[in-house]
Amino acid sequence: MRNKVRIRLLIFILATLHAVALFAGFFAPYDAKDQDRNLPYAPPTRLHFNGASGFHFRPFVYAEVSDSNGYREDRAREFPLHLFVKGGSYSLLGLFHSDLHLIGVDDPARIMLVGSDAFGRDEFSRLLFGGQISLAAGLLATLLTLAAATVIGTVSGFYGGWIDESLMGVSELFLSLPWLYFLLGVRAFLPLHVSPVGTFLLLIGVIGLIGWARPARLVRGVVLSARTKNYVAAARGFGGSNLYLLRRHILPETFGVLLTQAALLVPLYVAAEATLSFFGLGVSEPVPSWGNMLATLQHYSVLVSYGWLLAPAAALVVTSVIYGMLADALHPRRS
Repeated sequence: MRNKVRIRLLIFILATLHAVALFAGFFAPYDAKDQDRNLPYAPPTRLHFNGASGFHFRPFVYAEVSDSNGYREDRAREFPLHLFVKGGSYSLLGLFHSDLHLIGVDDPARIMLVGSDAFGRDEFSRLLFGGQISLAAGLLATLLTLAAATVIGTVSGFYGGWIDESLMGVSELFLSLPWLYFLLGVRAFLPLHVSPVGTFLLLIGVIGLIGWARPARLVRGVVLSARTKNYVAAARGFGGSNLYLLRRHILPETFGVLLTQAALLVPLYVAAEATLSFFGLGVSEPVPSWGNMLATLQHYSVLVSYGWLLAPAAALVVTSVIYGMLADALHPRRS
């Protein structure tokens, strides 16, 4: 019972994380491409409750101004934080359009909860929009991998013989490949100058079709075990077709393995997308992803001076840890 509660809690946290990324336009104060060249590398905005006029129940911010010593707050005017404000327009899945944002402040102040980058773009907004790309790439690539693994593993385990030997031989080849270098090599071989949508689809295809071997072998093992069960033999004796046996008795046995593999593969593929984008082989600017947001940290001076730019790395770590905990809960260790 305790494990079921843990699974539900982790699924709820992940669903919330993905929902925030999906509705990034609403939760982000600004568009990911909005620039303020007057505020490059601005530190995270501080929320205040106490000001010159006393205590405020509604938090407020001060406008940031730059001088020879960096940035300071202009305390001449307070800018209260507003909820459900009108701002830049955005679309949801290309179907619905809106200009409503969860939070915002009046001009000329800006609320940048995670600071800004070299072009004065709000890092928090870019983090949310970048999560759309990175998380979607991980989820869709995982679906592609598991679809291929289910078909190959099921065919191999159910029919056996030379089919099994051939497919498992190919899987051994894929398992022996140096995964990261192979991934970089395949992506580098593909066209570089394509649209962001084309690049995104290429990423999904490249990442998703490389990692099928291990889950396919796991599915094959489950199918090999399931096809020898008594109820499967009885169904075959009563005239059940191969398609019926697979659909009714064998494939349901693989669901547990596939769920565990999904929880393991999603963060792995999110990290793969981030790696490719970090090296300039994935989604490119100005479209944000967690990988290309981290690319600016290749400069040592930026890395040591502007720590808030590590926010995408923190998002990657948090996502991976939660998915890892879910995979562990879905496949608990037996004593």
